[in-house]
Amino acid sequence: MSEGYDVLLRDGGIAHVRPLRPTDREALHELVARSSERSAYLRFFTGGRNTAHSYMDRVTGEEYRGHALVASVKGRLVAVAEYIPMDDGRADLAILLDDAVHGNGLGTLLLEHIALDAAAHGVRELVADVLGENRAMLRVLRDLGLEVSQHFDGGTLHLDIAAVPTSRLREAIAARDHEAGRASLARVLAPRSVAVIGASRNERAIGHKVLRNLLDGGFAGPIYPVNPNATVVAGLACHTKVPEGVDLAVVAVPARHVLGVARDCAAAGAAGLVVLTSGFAEAGQRGVESELLTICRAAGMRLIGPNCLGVVNTAARLNASFLPHRPVRGAVALMSQSGAVGAALLERLDVSSFVSVGNKADVSGNDLLEFWEDDPDTDVIALYLESFGNPRKFARIARRVGARKPVLLVKSGRSGAGDRAVRSHTAAAATPDVAVDALTRAAGVIRLDSVNELIDVAKLLAGQPLPRGRRVAVVGNSGGPQAMAADACERHGLVVPELPPGLLEARAAAALGNPVDLTADATAAEIGAAVAVLAASPDVDVVLVVYTPPFGDGLDATRQAVADATKGADKTVLACVVGHDGVIDGRVPSYAFPEQAVQALAHVVGYAEWRRRPVEPPTAPPSVDERSAREIIDAELEAFPDGSWLSPAATARLLGCYGVRLVESIDVDGPDAAARAAARVGLPVVLKATGPVHKSDVGGVRLNLRTEDDVRLAYREMSAHIGDDMTGAIVQPMLPGGVEIIVGGVNYPAFGPLVMVGMGGVMADLLADRAFRVPPVTDAADMIGELRCVPLLHGYRGSPPADVDALADQVTRVGKLLEDLPQVAELDLNPVIVTPDGATTVDARIRVAPCEPPPSPLLRRLR
Repeated sequence: MSEGYDVLLRDGGIAHVRPLRPTDREALHELVARSSERSAYLRFFTGGRNTAHSYMDRVTGEEYRGHALVASVKGRLVAVAEYIPMDDGRADLAILLDDAVHGNGLGTLLLEHIALDAAAHGVRELVADVLGENRAMLRVLRDLGLEVSQHFDGGTLHLDIAAVPTSRLREAIAARDHEAGRASLARVLAPRSVAVIGASRNERAIGHKVLRNLLDGGFAGPIYPVNPNATVVAGLACHTKVPEGVDLAVVAVPARHVLGVARDCAAAGAAGLVVLTSGFAEAGQRGVESELLTICRAAGMRLIGPNCLGVVNTAARLNASFLPHRPVRGAVALMSQSGAVGAALLERLDVSSFVSVGNKADVSGNDLLEFWEDDPDTDVIALYLESFGNPRKFARIARRVGARKPVLLVKSGRSGAGDRAVRSHTAAAATPDVAVDALTRAAGVIRLDSVNELIDVAKLLAGQPLPRGRRVAVVGNSGGPQAMAADACERHGLVVPELPPGLLEARAAAALGNPVDLTADATAAEIGAAVAVLAASPDVDVVLVVYTPPFGDGLDATRQAVADATKGADKTVLACVVGHDGVIDGRVPSYAFPEQAVQALAHVVGYAEWRRRPVEPPTAPPSVDERSAREIIDAELEAFPDGSWLSPAATARLLGCYGVRLVESIDVDGPDAAARAAARVGLPVVLKATGPVHKSDVGGVRLNLRTEDDVRLAYREMSAHIGDDMTGAIVQPMLPGGVEIIVGGVNYPAFGPLVMVGMGGVMADLLADRAFRVPPVTDAADMIGELRCVPLLHGYRGSPPADVDALADQVTRVGKLLEDLPQVAELDLNPVIVTPDGATTVDARIRVAPCEPPPSPLLRRLR
């Protein structure tokens, strides 16, 4: 079991979980003393507290051989859970909870963690004896999500619990995590009362601005200004300290006072802190920020910030920020890591909620996704991030949330270089930003390049239904901008189809194709009528209205006509009113330029298609020997603790464990050995240099060597040319021609594994024709289909079609390898020769490096 970590409880509280220590003996006896006689009886059956006290001496003694976790809430040890392994792959399971924490989900959480730890230590089955009258514990064990069998023995129910994670367990853990995450933020983002600590009489001070915004916004609950040096601020009586039981405390005091204020809030039982003050990690004071978080976690408080603008909930009329303007109520929930970006977005977006997370010491985008998923006032979630705290968890949550509500993301730092030097083609191509792209794509997140794009897409999603397809009807009064819109549709993969004859009545000088040009003198009524007809047509998925003012009846009349024509429509409608951004009738987004409108539409169409796509459950490829693969890697890292490139032989063995087809290769160390190897594999052969070199760059590859003498001569010439960097060579049979593809992978400690397929051979870097996925790869064929070189695989200019299925199988297997083995830092299969008869890897390189095992997605914990 790992060292301590914090977890969220069902009621939104925070517990600290860690392994049991011998020094916990006194705290365990206190736990027993606080427990009721009935609780002791239900846990220990007989003897009551006396038996319980004796048992606590045993579990903290030197002879104890079990595995135990303890949990603390607000500094007090309140629970202990354990399993004691037996010799037959089973283990006894037991738990004791403080009566005060019954019903908050702590028992379930501890049992989850105990079961996962037991499974990791080879336990196949957990055994629990529960009194039949202990219905609460029986319900917890049955609802845990593991397979349970049972039988009665007198008044005791004997339970056998399979310690093997199931899909039901995964779903149950995700649901419980979601419930706890939402509860932990409920009193912070929808508080019943607010205290402003540092509320000043100076109207220019941040504390005064927050207080004024709360009052002007009409917050209905109690508002408590806290300032020991004032009696009245903004007409409200001042408090000298934080009132008891306040939900939300907004802190606007100098940085040197923040820790003291946080302790006061903890003592008062506040649910959450919003720390506006700067001067923490962003100013190099990481230790102080860490201490602030420790205070909050120990007290069960959630922390937003520090160094932030505050929080807004327009439905609750809460404006606990120092924003210079009042946010407008809408359907977009917005989180920003940058205060400046957040303020700019709020000037152009109507929001349900806004959270400025600042340094993101605690509450992050992951927490807010959990809260906004069920928020009835939120239809669209928009995030501006500068960094990911837990990108793997973000992907899991965003994938679930995105199936119901679109998640938009702008992440700065696209151009940042990787954290480490790399020498493989794949690792050079798979930058951290490429990893973010692949991760967000897999999760259905709409990643955008700019704040303007985020606003454009959010407007469309907030006001319109999702498009049912890619067919766009372009209608308006201006041929040039309409043609530009049609061109943009084609560039973005949207379709501007021919319309059925007679769908629209012709008018003089009008070109009623698609785009539908009604000409500059079209009236507002004519434009509106055309929009209504197109919106009702089953041959159209989207209507794009392009209007250039001031022609026809003018801007206001035309906007009104579009609004009237689209009332009650269940089809996606958007507009380009040339030169004017905005929203028509609060529903129809309007863009200043045709390309701007089409770009936003393309993002939304892609998201709608992702929503409709059936979820493909991952299936492990056959003939995988993970255990042998781990043994190969463990042996390599034992020999080279800092990591290394595997030898060709070890590389072949590792790939063989995952069924990756590799051409026969023989390591050689001289001309005569090379000649003998050539005779063994069968002439003609290929000779390739080995060592810390890119072979093709230094003349380290010789093809089609037809005699043993040719092989000897080639080895001597190659060795003389390359010098000491050549440590040997390999001999392979000469394969028939085919399409050269690269399949590769890289493992990032934070983001996890990434798989790549692309044009291979010497063209791999030059053409940069690549596609990436986050394992497990369930759509390898689609991934290959994204490549520009894919016509070569399907039979180009009379060549026979290659075996794409075999290539897809290799991609899937590489994904499984990377997913199972995080120590595989870089992997290149280049080239993979794809022919009508299969896909064979000709050259492979694998680098292994020590790494921490990735956190289990089933282990609930904060961060």
